[in-house]
Amino acid sequence: MKLLRVGTAGAERPALLDAAGTLRDLSGVVPDVDGALLADTAALDRVRAAADAGRLPVLDPAGLRVGPPVARIGKVVCIGLNYHDHARETGAATPAEPVVFLKAPDTVVGPYDPVLVPRGSVKTDWEVELAVVIGRTARYLESAREGLACVAGYAVAHDVSEREFQMERGGTWDKGKNCETFNPLGPWLVTADEVPDPQRLPLRLWVNGVLRQDGTTADQIFPVGEVVRSLSRFMTLYPGDVVNTGTPAGVAMGQPEPKPYLRAGDVVELEIEGVGRQRQEMRPA
Repeated sequence: MKLLRVGTAGAERPALLDAAGTLRDLSGVVPDVDGALLADTAALDRVRAAADAGRLPVLDPAGLRVGPPVARIGKVVCIGLNYHDHARETGAATPAEPVVFLKAPDTVVGPYDPVLVPRGSVKTDWEVELAVVIGRTARYLESAREGLACVAGYAVAHDVSEREFQMERGGTWDKGKNCETFNPLGPWLVTADEVPDPQRLPLRLWVNGVLRQDGTTADQIFPVGEVVRSLSRFMTLYPGDVVNTGTPAGVAMGQPEPKPYLRAGDVVELEIEGVGRQRQEMRPA
């Protein structure tokens, strides 16, 4: 299933994109797409049954905003340097275990919402990432297979970063990762049953029509199941939590000088095959 949320910011309602590409209203079946729904197999079965029976009202997508596909996200956990080619382009050693940082849930916006270039920014960068949405509590897992079993679904994430804030202003990476609007998510949550192998997904990103990133999740240093297993040893993951699993090569930071960092007016488009496509215009904060 492709689950999403539509409507004005803060007032989104749950919806579903059916097999024919028709947008359907889910608000008569479930209150929202959130951790409570993703942990409730009976509720998900009701959604599937209503979709299969054709009982869901049609929504006109014209002029309808698409919001983040998950409501009330508990935390956004991010994995840095998780692609072999990205580690090489940044000159970093291959990590021995996942590099972890957090983004505040309020960085999450819809997949077509504008992204704000922070005031004083000179190094705002792009990163297309496969986001994992947790569907069952993950705590002290023993295997990557158990990790995969905790995944409710997948989405496209844009892990926007301000590299000067991140790398040159002291402290941790948080300064360059938590600026407002720095985590567009969606358009859909694609349920895990529709992604049989998350390690065979092409990822691409364009800036102003120029292809900048063209990779595959097969290049991940730590695959999805292992990422979830590893994280569960350090923190508890709950239904509705989001894990951004890293980005392939091609970020602005890895380009020759002068590096083409993002400016107001730039347009970024990104996609993951079978998972979805986003588009954002950069605007001044």
